[in-house]
Amino acid sequence: MSKKCQVTGKVPTRGNSYALRGIAKKKKGIGLKVTGITKRRFQPNLKKKRLWFADENRFITLRLSTNALRTIDKVGLPAVVRDLRAKGQHV
Repeated sequence: MSKKCQVTGKVPTRGNSYALRGIAKKKKGIGLKVTGITKRRFQPNLKKKRLWFADENRFITLRLSTNALRTIDKVGLPAVVRDLRAKGQHV
C-alpha cells in the first residue's frame, strides 16, 4: 500500500539533510560550514482509522493524514465520502 492519504492526497516529499561543522558566529566562532548533503524523504503523518459511517450504518477504514482528520471534523464524514466516491475511490 502506498504512503498516500486518501482524503488530502499527501505523499512523501524529497529534501536534503545537511551535516554541519564549526562553531556558530554568535558563539564567537568562524561560522557553520556544510560538510555533507544527503537526500532524504519527508513522510506524511498517516494513521489508519476506523470511522463510523452513520448513513450506511457501518464502519469504514481509511488511511488518513492527521490533517485529513481535522478536515473530517470540520466538514463531516458524509461529505468526505461523497467526494471520495466522486473521484472514483472505493470506500
